[in-house]
Amino acid sequence: MVKKKIKKQKVKKEKIKAKLLGEIISTNSKKAIDLYGKSRFGEMKKGKIIYSFSEVLFLVEEKKIEVFESGKKLSFDKLIEKLREIDKKIMIKYLVFKDLRKKGHIIKTALKFGAEFRVYAKGKRIGKEHAKWILYPVSENSELSWQDFSGKGRIAHSTNKNLLIAVVDSENDVTYYEVKWIRP
Repeated sequence: MVKKKIKKQKVKKEKIKAKLLGEIISTNSKKAIDLYGKSRFGEMKKGKIIYSFSEVLFLVEEKKIEVFESGKKLSFDKLIEKLREIDKKIMIKYLVFKDLRKKGHIIKTALKFGAEFRVYAKGKRIGKEHAKWILYPVSENSELSWQDFSGKGRIAHSTNKNLLIAVVDSENDVTYYEVKWIRP
């Protein structure tokens, strides 16, 4: 009996392909829609998935998506460069997004609430339950006045959420400070 060696072939997973057009990154791929249904990456609008910059950076780094501009695939570094032209604070936001997502939280934009992100506690479902926190990512070198801090606290309180400040240090580590309203 002759034994043949069977080589294991690596199955190359096809990545989601998205397009960067102006300030929007979107796709209508079935894989993207499936990922949205399973893990809530992106927002469904008119049959397309629209990604926040932090989401797309996370998905590129996790090798789940490729982003194209004018038919040309963008490397992770080139994508960061392009996004930085639009949003100077993208790296701070992305580091916080990545840290919380890896910890099992779902993070969505919160611009209509006057914040960067809204954060859902682990296991909570978007659309069925409310976010627990309004999140503001900041660099350890940034300044926050008492008026700014107070305003952020009022926004969190008025939306029935706790305030979460994420401070990114010079080593890209993130420390979180939660602010809650209490009644004396």
